[in-house]
Amino acid sequence: MKLFTKCLIVVCVLAVSLFVLPGASADDWNKKTVVTFSAPVEVPGVGAQVLPAGTYVFKIMDSLSDRHIVQIFNEDQTHVYTTILAIPNYRLHATDKTVMTFKERAQGEPEAIRAWFYPGAQSGEEFVYPKSKALELAKIANEPVLETPTPMADVEALKTAPIEAVNSAGQPVPVAEVVQAPVQIAKVETLPHTASYLPLLFCAGLLSLAAAGLITKHSA
Repeated sequence: MKLFTKCLIVVCVLAVSLFVLPGASADDWNKKTVVTFSAPVEVPGVGAQVLPAGTYVFKIMDSLSDRHIVQIFNEDQTHVYTTILAIPNYRLHATDKTVMTFKERAQGEPEAIRAWFYPGAQSGEEFVYPKSKALELAKIANEPVLETPTPMADVEALKTAPIEAVNSAGQPVPVAEVVQAPVQIAKVETLPHTASYLPLLFCAGLLSLAAAGLITKHSA
């Protein structure tokens, strides 16, 4: 009977492990990404500045329903350069590498980061700029830019700051003109996610049958 009990415990532990192991890692959750810039880049947010060429770490600090808070650290993550308000943007095809997109700037000015896409993800982070800077970028690029009229004083302010969009003429436009709709993306992501658990269910079923066999054998 003791042998039967030990076998049953092992079977249960294996079954539980199969469902626990596929969970997202910390890096998948916060999208930690190490990026090296070969030239200076401008970043928005609390502590907005021009970052010199070098290596930086991007992370999502907080994810709310319709916005994300992104932080940029130095290479060893001992210093936060800026904390940025962002909202999800989407692309039809994911890549296996990090993708950064930039806004056009006047000649001689550092490029301004527009969006950050994590490897393998179809959703990315579209950065929100202060109103005056957004208007400047919109005029140069001749396309709408996300903005917030609220001063970016601290992280709490970012969580509730209104998000708008402005075009090159300084007129407000729908945010949807800047970010892509996620409808088609959701269909692409859902199917592989569901299919990936079928092997686990199959293995769990086999383990359950083995446990049932053990119970039948020892109860006979």
